Amino acid sequence: MTDNLQKTIAAISTALSESGIGIIRVSGPDAVKICSEILFDKKKESVLDKMEAGTFRHCYVFDSDEILDECIVLLYKAPHSYTGEDTVEIQCHGGVFLLKKVLDLVTSHGAVLSAPGEFTKRAFLNSKMDLAQAEAVMDLISSRSEGALRASRDQMSGRVSEAIKDLRAKILYETAYIESAIDDPEHYDLTGYEDKLSETVDDISDKITEMIRSYDSGKFVREGISTCIVGSPNSGKSSLLNLLAGHDRAIVSDIPGTTRDTIEEYIRLDDILLKVTDTAGIRDTDDVIESIGTKRALSAAENADLILFMIDGSEYLTTEIMQIFSAVYKQKLIIILNKADKTLKVRPDDVYIHLKESADREISALTKEEFFDRYPCIIMSASGGQGLEDLKRTVRAGFLSGDITSKSDVVITGLRHKELLTDALESLNGVKEGIVSGVEIDVYCGDLYNAYKKLGLIIGEELGDDLADEIFSKFCMGK
Repeated sequence: MTDNLQKTIAAISTALSESGIGIIRVSGPDAVKICSEILFDKKKESVLDKMEAGTFRHCYVFDSDEILDECIVLLYKAPHSYTGEDTVEIQCHGGVFLLKKVLDLVTSHGAVLSAPGEFTKRAFLNSKMDLAQAEAVMDLISSRSEGALRASRDQMSGRVSEAIKDLRAKILYETAYIESAIDDPEHYDLTGYEDKLSETVDDISDKITEMIRSYDSGKFVREGISTCIVGSPNSGKSSLLNLLAGHDRAIVSDIPGTTRDTIEEYIRLDDILLKVTDTAGIRDTDDVIESIGTKRALSAAENADLILFMIDGSEYLTTEIMQIFSAVYKQKLIIILNKADKTLKVRPDDVYIHLKESADREISALTKEEFFDRYPCIIMSASGGQGLEDLKRTVRAGFLSGDITSKSDVVITGLRHKELLTDALESLNGVKEGIVSGVEIDVYCGDLYNAYKKLGLIIGEELGDDLADEIFSKFCMGK
C-alpha cells in the first residue's frame, strides 16, 4: 500500500454542480511543485514558495500564459494536513466545466487522479487516524439525522478505537503472562490463574457483547428505520406520511384507493431517522392497477423494520382489517387507531379482541397486556397531529436501546465491526470452554491471540491490501 504514497493525487473535492466555490485537492510529495507550475499572482510570479504552511492567498490559475480562473489557495505541509502529506487546496469558482479544466491542468503537470476515498486512505496509512476513525468519515458525510451525526463524530473522535485498544491491551497482557509462565515457570506461578483469567475473559466478553447489542441501535441511527405504513383504504395512511414529513408529500382524499403505488420519504423525528414507505390501501379488488398496488404494499411490508398499522377508529372493525393483520403480524408493529378527531367507534380493547384471533395460536393466547406489549396501540389524529409524541416515544422504545446520546456508551454502527466483534467473542468463548474442561493452559493461547487479532482488524491492525482497498472504495471521490 505504501508504494502508492509516492504518487501525488488530485481530485475535485466538492459536489459536481454549479456553485459559488469548488475545491481541487492535491496531495502527495510533489503537490507543491505541481501547483507552483500553474498558480501565480497577476504578474505571473510564483505564489506557493512565498507562503507559510497553514496559510491561504489570493492568486490565479494559469494555463500557459492565459488566466483560467481567479482563486484562493491553501497550503498545508506534512505532517500537518488531513492526509499527513504536503497538500494544496485550490478554491475556484464552482462551475463544473471550469473545475474539470483546472483538474486536467493539475494532472497534466504530473498529478494522478485519486481513487474514491484515497485521501482518507492516505490519512490512515500515514497514521493520522486509525481504520475505525477513517470509516466514520464517510458515515459523517452521509449522516441524515442528529443521532447519526453524533455517532459518526464519536467514532471519529476515537471513542470506539479507545474501547477496542483497551480490550486488546487486557488480552495481550494475559497472553504475554501465559507465554512467560510457560517459558520461565520458576518465576511465574500459574496456581489458581485459571480463575483470574476466567474473570478477565468474562469482563472482556461482557463489554464486547454490549458493543454487539448496540449495533442494532447504531444501524438504525445511521441508516434509518425502514418503516412501512399499511392499512385498508382511507384509513389515513397518506395523512400520517404528510404529518411525519411536515408537508403534503402524498395526496389525501376521502375517496378510497387514492394511493396506487408506494411513496418513499426520509423523515427525521428528533434524532430518529425513518425511511417511510406509504403504500396503497390493502383490500380485495377487481381493479388491476389497485391490485398491483396491494401486492407492492405487502412486499414493502415484508421487508420493513417497522410496520405502522393504520386502523380507521371512526368505523367499526372489519374482516379486511383482520386479513391485513394476519399478513404483517410477524413484523415489529405499532397499531395506530386513527381519526381521534372524530367520534371513535373502536377502542384499544376492541382492537385486541378483534385482531388476536386473526393470527396464529401464539398470538391468540396472549393476554391483553402481552398483546399490547408486543403490538403497542396509539390513538392518533393523523390529520390533526394528536398522538405524534406518543408515536415518537414508542418508536424510540422499540428500536433504540437506552439513551443513544449517552457519553458513556460506545455505539457500533458498522456491520464489519459487528462481525469482527462476534468473531472475537467466539474465540473468548473458546477460552472459557478450555478453562472449564481443564485443558493445558497453553492450548487456549491461540484463542486469546485470535480474539486480539480480530479486534485489531477493527482499528486497522494487520490489515491486508485487499480489505483496505474494498473499504476505501466505498468513499466518495475527493475524500
